[in-house]
Amino acid sequence: MTQVAIPSSTNLKISADQVGKDIVVRLTGRVDVDSSPDLRDRLRILLSEEALPQTIIVDLAGVSYLETSGVATLIEALRVARHHQINFRLQGLSGVTLRLFQVTGVLALFEASNSGQKVS
Repeated sequence: MTQVAIPSSTNLKISADQVGKDIVVRLTGRVDVDSSPDLRDRLRILLSEEALPQTIIVDLAGVSYLETSGVATLIEALRVARHHQINFRLQGLSGVTLRLFQVTGVLALFEASNSGQKVS
C-alpha cells in the first residue's frame, strides 16, 4: 500500500492510498466552495495518470461538512472515471453527508458502501 498526503490550502485534508490496483481517497474536514477546487484537482490528477487505477474509492467518513459544490465535484469525477472505465465508489456516507446525497437525488448515480445501502 502506498500512501500519499496531498497538501491543501483549505480546511480539507486529502490523502490517497494505493491498495493493489485501487486508490482510496480519504477526505477529512469541510468540502465547500473553497475546498472543492482542491478536491477536483486531486481527482483529476488521479484520473489522468498513465497507470490508471481499477477503482477509486472516496471515503467521506471524515467529512464534517459537505456543500453541493462538493457533490458536483464528485459527479464530475464520476463522469471522467466512467469515460476511462474506472469504477468510482463512495464510502463512509452517514449523517449529513448521506442526507445531502439523498436530498439532491444523486445517491443512485454512485456505487456506495458503508451507508447501509449499495447502489450502482
